[in-house]
Amino acid sequence: MKTVKVIALIFLIAFVGIQFIPTTLNQSKNVLKSDFLLVNNAPKIIRKALENSCYDCHSNNTIYPWYSKIQPAAWFLENHIKEGKKELNFSDWTTYSDRRKKSKLKSIISQIKDDQMPLTSYTLIHNNAILSSKEKMVLYKYMNMLNDSLR
Repeated sequence: MKTVKVIALIFLIAFVGIQFIPTTLNQSKNVLKSDFLLVNNAPKIIRKALENSCYDCHSNNTIYPWYSKIQPAAWFLENHIKEGKKELNFSDWTTYSDRRKKSKLKSIISQIKDDQMPLTSYTLIHNNAILSSKEKMVLYKYMNMLNDSLR
C-alpha cells in the first residue's frame, strides 16, 4: 500500500510540475490582408463555416477552450495546431502560388466530400464545428468555384 501512495505522490508532483511548462499560443489580434476570407470576400455562410470548423487549426488565430490551460492537453493542442497550419494556413492564403492554391482547394473539396474535416476528435468537443449538409454543399460549391477561377 505504501508503494501505491509513493507512486501516486510522484504522479501528482509530476502533474503539478508540468503545469509550469509554457506553450506557444496561436493568437493574433489582427486579421492579415492575406487571409482567405478577406481576399475572397467570402459570403457570410462560408465565413461562419470556416471560422467554426477550420480556423482554430488552420489560421493564425485559435480560440482556445478551457482545457488548453492544462498540460498535457495544451501540448497536444499546440502540436495539432502546428501540424494543421503546416498543411494549410488560411491566414497566409495570398502567399500561396496559384498552383498551390488549386492543390489546397482540391484537398478541401475532397475532405469535405469524404467527411474527413473537421476531425472527429475536434467535433467531439466542439459541436458547433460539425458541418451541416447545407454548409457542406455550399462550401463544396464555393471551393469548386474558386478552384475553377484559378489558372
